[in-house]
Amino acid sequence: MVLLHVKRGDESQFLYETATGIGIEQLTYELVTIYNGRLKVSRVCSEIEELAKHGTMLPPDMLGLTDEQIEELHLVDEWADKCIPSGGWRFNRDPVGRRNGRQPQPKMGDVLAKAIEDAKAMISKKLTTENKPLTQRIVQDALDLLRGAVTIVYPMQLPPHDPIRMEFSNTEDLSGTQASLEVIEPSKVQLWFAGKLMHVDKRLGEIVGANEKTKIIVKLAKLNEGAPGREPVITEDAKRQMMLHAYRRQEELKKLEQDDDDQYLDSAWSDSRSLKRQVHGLEDVKFKFTK
Repeated sequence: MVLLHVKRGDESQFLYETATGIGIEQLTYELVTIYNGRLKVSRVCSEIEELAKHGTMLPPDMLGLTDEQIEELHLVDEWADKCIPSGGWRFNRDPVGRRNGRQPQPKMGDVLAKAIEDAKAMISKKLTTENKPLTQRIVQDALDLLRGAVTIVYPMQLPPHDPIRMEFSNTEDLSGTQASLEVIEPSKVQLWFAGKLMHVDKRLGEIVGANEKTKIIVKLAKLNEGAPGREPVITEDAKRQMMLHAYRRQEELKKLEQDDDDQYLDSAWSDSRSLKRQVHGLEDVKFKFTK
């Protein structure tokens, strides 16, 4: 299997195993699906963290309003009493006014926190340094884990306008958000290798060769972004080692320049007559004086 190190720009994303016979069009779709799936897991984790602190999302017409404004406009959160967390809740006001403040009890909060921790570990970028490939199945398992934890805490489901529920049902609206800039539409994605665009009408083996044990770096880019930057000839680790070696050498030279000590003249190797004494067998001759 060919091992692909997938990057977005200069940032590592994940490893992916595939065969040389796969078409570039199919490969690009599989990679961007995993890439977008990881972003979805991260978004859901972020929202669940807020859910564990401040409860379910307020209706759209109540978002960001103060208590006085809500009372003046006679607005009511009809979903507050329908979507109650298991084990009850305690009030914890949302400072940004997005959620209703009905925080789950600590035990249920721990269920959500554990699911977040496990899901993040399943799709972590650190897997690239551990040489562990990522698959669509793993990304889906991470989402299922989060969905299961939310269902345990909220068996009556979340309100239909809650972004977590919308993410699970794939009806999320990311327009106007930073997240929308990160997501890459499958129809507008390009795959690059060694500074060259991988054309969709070719197969992977035509570009990297027939060796199934190859490991290469490929980069995802949007259609209008142009070619991503090339990989540096020297890795960051090698660069650090070279700088460390140069620094040590510089320090050694400084010490030599500052060292004016002439004690070396007392050493045996500095004696110009040492070789002559060795030839005549006079080395290490000792005299004993007796009366």
